[in-house]
Amino acid sequence: MTSKITNFILTNSKMAIVFVAIRVYLGYLWVYAGYEKIINPVWVGDGAGTAMTGFIKGALAKTGGAHPDVSMWYAWFLENFVLPNVEIWSYAIAFGELLVGLGLIFGLFTYLASFFGGFMNYNYLLAGTVSTNPIMLLMTIILMLAIKQTRTFSLDRYWLKKY
Repeated sequence: MTSKITNFILTNSKMAIVFVAIRVYLGYLWVYAGYEKIINPVWVGDGAGTAMTGFIKGALAKTGGAHPDVSMWYAWFLENFVLPNVEIWSYAIAFGELLVGLGLIFGLFTYLASFFGGFMNYNYLLAGTVSTNPIMLLMTIILMLAIKQTRTFSLDRYWLKKY
């Protein structure tokens, strides 16, 4: 049994504009982050992987002490899986951020874009980077919970009617 407030938030069409605003704002943040990486040669281009290598080395430095910011299992993943393939990951992250952002802005494959955006935020947090990631992850969770409302003004609304 849901409360009246929860029911209003998740089903009332008047709340749809709030969720659309969250979706578009979050999309803008992802597009901006992805674009900044794509035009930067240390992410995409001749020096691809340079920025990622620095990021990973910074994360690995946070594994020490009584209360490490980065868990040992995640450090192992970074060291043994990401670092040897850093150029591929650099491209995947840059274009992934851009695609997540575009998906959210246009409301196309919204749930999928939200999932992958949240997954990236979660990984950034596991790597010991706080920044805007907790806020973006919270917005992503809200969008995923209110997916019906976020589709009110979106391309998903038309795309999903076809299938």
